[in-house]
Amino acid sequence: MNPLLEVCCGNPASVDAAVRGGAERIEFCSALEKDGLTPSMEDLRAVKARYPDLIVHVLIRCRAGDFRYTPAETGTMAGQVEEALEAGADGIVIGALDGNGDPDIRALLELVRPVEDWNLARELADSDLCHASNDGHFFPGAPRKAVSLTFHRAFDVCRDPFFALEALASLGFDRILTSGQASSAEAGIPLLKQLTDRAAGRILILPGGGVTPENAARILSETGASEIHASASESVGGIWQTSTGKVVAILTAISRP
Repeated sequence: MNPLLEVCCGNPASVDAAVRGGAERIEFCSALEKDGLTPSMEDLRAVKARYPDLIVHVLIRCRAGDFRYTPAETGTMAGQVEEALEAGADGIVIGALDGNGDPDIRALLELVRPVEDWNLARELADSDLCHASNDGHFFPGAPRKAVSLTFHRAFDVCRDPFFALEALASLGFDRILTSGQASSAEAGIPLLKQLTDRAAGRILILPGGGVTPENAARILSETGASEIHASASESVGGIWQTSTGKVVAILTAISRP
């Protein structure tokens, strides 16, 4: 099986370009110039309506800057998680750190709870003990897969990456997006490899940061990762947009005979 490419898209036009290039999963956000913020729910609904089979992971980040959030900011983001779920998100991408540089368990529990509740409702809807998933009571249409959880690159400024990995695995996260606490995923290969080995399949390590057609295959090969994250973007009139050509080139580079 070929590795999976996740393309970071900062607007609907970038989603179009990623899909044309063959992307099967995207991270959807806004304001890439601020390292990504929560996208508009109107844009998210439009993307899901246009590409119902596209796996869309949604970044939830209420402001630029550091990853230490007040209770009010955490509450705002928890509301955004709920809105994204209602709008059709297939995955939620979040992150929060405490004053010591460790994952903020209090904040993360609040952000994770809506996803856990959503997945539980989906399981009940799919079971014989409750409404069928296609009866329209919980989830209209075909049964939906469980919504996944990704911890974003706040991980790259964590105090202790191995402590953070264990904390996030215990909280039920599915993957960690990280450059290996380096300036790029290529530079972070040694730590990415160590994290992948330590995770041992309990949680996925998703290398991201400076991924290009020239280095994507090396990053995957030397880290043992099964997924990789790239913006595959270029500046168009001062706005960063996904390049269909770059998506094609990365997919070509990581494809296996």
